[in-house]
Amino acid sequence: MSDTPARLLKLLSLLQTPREWPGGELAERLDVSPRTIRRDIDRLRDLGYPVEASRGSVGGYRLVAGAAMPPLLLDDEEAVAIAVGLRAGAGHAIEGVDEASVRALAKLEQVLPSRLRHRVSALQNATVPLTRGDGSTIDPRTLTTLASAATGRERLRFAYRSGDGTRTKRQVEPYRLVSTGQRWYLVAYDLGREDWRTFRVDRVGEPYATGARFTPRPLPVEGAGGDAERGNTGSGDAARFLARSMRRMQPELRLDVRFGAPAEFVTARLPAHLGAPEPDGEGGCRLRASCTDSLEWVALRLALVDCEFSVQGPPQLVAYLEGLGARLTRAAAGAAAEPRQGADPDPRHGTGPEQG
Repeated sequence: MSDTPARLLKLLSLLQTPREWPGGELAERLDVSPRTIRRDIDRLRDLGYPVEASRGSVGGYRLVAGAAMPPLLLDDEEAVAIAVGLRAGAGHAIEGVDEASVRALAKLEQVLPSRLRHRVSALQNATVPLTRGDGSTIDPRTLTTLASAATGRERLRFAYRSGDGTRTKRQVEPYRLVSTGQRWYLVAYDLGREDWRTFRVDRVGEPYATGARFTPRPLPVEGAGGDAERGNTGSGDAARFLARSMRRMQPELRLDVRFGAPAEFVTARLPAHLGAPEPDGEGGCRLRASCTDSLEWVALRLALVDCEFSVQGPPQLVAYLEGLGARLTRAAAGAAAEPRQGADPDPRHGTGPEQG
């Protein structure tokens, strides 16, 4: 193999396999001399790949962890597996899957050959994830389009559906994508409104990168006195901007809830942004937190903890739970009054998945 760049790529692909490669075996694989292999190893080291060599009759070369992340080579199967995994995670606003994963997906899909991109789409379309997410699902292609436009400083056009169902066309300068753990939001400068806006990504349709470049505007940030100032930076400011926007749109709820279960049990079943409850010394725990989530969502999440709980505040949450409890009681009473035809009278005999 006389083409040096191609040979280096082939050598790197072999070294990324988690094993030690004898120099003679590498030379035989690449059809070159051991001396050429040594020179190529030095070239890879100069490019930042930490290749370790061991001496002796069984010695050889292997790629080890270094101080920085070098570029990786992926075969077809590895690229498809990573793209499918990133798409599945990005399509649901799962806590811990943030802007970095969407950027990685955008980079990967940009260089995927069309045959592999088709395989990724076919595999994802043929599978249904069983998730317990609270946010709406999102087409990963929408996320990657928004992320690529924000990274490339390219203006976007898209259709947007507001909370009341109104549909509009928007042209924006995208700034950052922000994940709240429930949903994805786009922070952008709206050219039509001549002001900054936040957009729920699950309400964005038909995003299109126009190709027109722009110079990023400084994002408004709050100063020490609470006045809006012009900041100039990154995802942290975008997250704070989104949090302020959400506070303005949704009144803050100050939660005071006691759970009849240990704090570790409750913490594992609550969203992280609600904080961790404190043990109360009586085998239970108490959560005091503030959030801007809806009453409906908070009530549902408290019930999903799956233990006894009592709400001390706020009053509007107490009232909502009382109404919800009454509706659920009526629903259960109605179901008990109308037995289903052919139903098993023993409630322990459910109809689970068919066993083979």
